[in-house]
Amino acid sequence: MQIAFVTYPGLTALDLIGPYEALRTIPHAEVRFVWHEIGPITTDSGVLVLGATHTLAETPHPDIVLVPGSGVSTPSTARDAVLQNWLRTAHETSTWTLSVCSGSVILAAAGLLDGKPATSHWQALDLLRPFGARPQGDSRIVRAGKIVTSAGVSAGIDLGLFLLGEIAGRSYAEAVQLSLEYDPQPPFDSGHTSKASLKTKALAYKLMARQGIFRPAELAAATRLAWDACLARVRQP
Repeated sequence: MQIAFVTYPGLTALDLIGPYEALRTIPHAEVRFVWHEIGPITTDSGVLVLGATHTLAETPHPDIVLVPGSGVSTPSTARDAVLQNWLRTAHETSTWTLSVCSGSVILAAAGLLDGKPATSHWQALDLLRPFGARPQGDSRIVRAGKIVTSAGVSAGIDLGLFLLGEIAGRSYAEAVQLSLEYDPQPPFDSGHTSKASLKTKALAYKLMARQGIFRPAELAAATRLAWDACLARVRQP
């Protein structure tokens, strides 16, 4: 079983690494980190570097496709025409097409979520609407046929275990969960917008702004992304 993780500049590392740690345990799994060309890929921290092991062209028909999100480059990546075409082609023959966090916006921009329920990071949910997706902000994992989207960052671990259960069975998935010692007991109960205070939300926005999530170039790309979606709908025959 071939698993392709889309590994693009500016991605959020945990979006990819969380589900990777679960899915790499699938018996006989072949894991590929794919992008336009092989080589180092700098994540959104600007410090942590991952590596693309294969090109998109070398990986036309993976069994599983996973698109992580990004705090700094989702809009510009979503407008990548080569990536969009690859996702559409790969999805035609994939067994599963997945996203973590704002990776669902990239799937939506490729036309894969039109009319479908989907989730994302809370800050990116509204970016799904112009592409015809139906945002599900209260769901951590949303399945629509063979497409499964998950909420922000840490939800990728849940996604990986969910899919592992679908592929290898519950007993196997539970054993992997135990091996990872994934037993969430957060010290604070502010992990969803419905639970967070206004003060916490304001600080979260401030932290994301400091990390570069609202960089002018990406804000412009987000505007163009929404414009692309609206224009495509107006021009439909």
